[in-house]
Amino acid sequence: MGRRGFWKFLSLAALMGSALSAPAFAQTAVKVTLDWKFQGPTSFFLIALDKGYYKAEGLDVTIDSGQGSAGAVNRVASSAYELGFADVNALIEYNAANADKAIKAVMMVYDFPPFGVYALKSSGITKPADLVGKTLGAPVFDASYKLFPAFAQKVGIDAAAVPRKNMDPSLREAMLVRKEVDFISGHYFSSFLDLKAKGVKGEDIVAMRYSDFGMDFYGNGLIASPKIIAEKPEAVKGFIRATIKGLKDMIADPKAGIAATKKKDPLIEEPLEMERLELAISTNIVTPNVKRDGIGGVDMARLKRSIDQVALSAGLKTVPTPEQVFDASFLPPAADRKL
Repeated sequence: MGRRGFWKFLSLAALMGSALSAPAFAQTAVKVTLDWKFQGPTSFFLIALDKGYYKAEGLDVTIDSGQGSAGAVNRVASSAYELGFADVNALIEYNAANADKAIKAVMMVYDFPPFGVYALKSSGITKPADLVGKTLGAPVFDASYKLFPAFAQKVGIDAAAVPRKNMDPSLREAMLVRKEVDFISGHYFSSFLDLKAKGVKGEDIVAMRYSDFGMDFYGNGLIASPKIIAEKPEAVKGFIRATIKGLKDMIADPKAGIAATKKKDPLIEEPLEMERLELAISTNIVTPNVKRDGIGGVDMARLKRSIDQVALSAGLKTVPTPEQVFDASFLPPAADRKL
């Protein structure tokens, strides 16, 4: 080897050595909180994680279970988590009380909300008017429970004429079965299926979904802390792109969602979670609006009506504008969000 070749070899060896010893490309760490346990309807996050969609966007994502939408909002508000999956109506209440620290939703997932109330046919309850004088049971932070006054006004009953009883979420359906309360509130794909899991036949459950009575609410979406929006907007955009891929995969193959959930929580009941996921897809996620407009966006006029209903229900002194609740600027183009 000549002198020129020798030095060329040394230079190449040095370059290879530095490349091998250099640290891997740093990824942006993002912590995400769910609103509840790991279940079928939120499996799209886990699909995106397992398939490397977040990693491909330069994100190192951690996903934790939650204890209700209000808790998810507070976690994001405290900057303990950069992103969260929460009921937009809980976000509206938070923003009304914290205008200087408002949090925004950046992607809608449940275009139709899963809110509702449920009774057993044996109670004699068949219609909203029958709820007067009956005891409503639910956790105090339950979204359907908090929105019950708006539902009551919509159907023409006095919410004050309905006694309330609060309990731990794990006791809700059991207390209805034991007739310790007359009806309960909760997500349709949770309470309805949990009652069936406790031996109640589907035909023996009276389900009154708020959306069936003309309540124009949105449901859960992705919320982002002001800090990540200000400091890492590209991370938010990348997270949404990856999440939409996971959503599309889940919709196309629900079994993949259950597999991803089972990997995260081996104790789930797969048949129950599959039924829960299929209900969520058909009634909350893939709606006529989503089929027409794609995943993730909102109609700001509809959101305004929803905000007004929440303001009425919660007695809000200040009412956020739609722009103070939802920011569509992080979404991909509509063509990329079509199913």
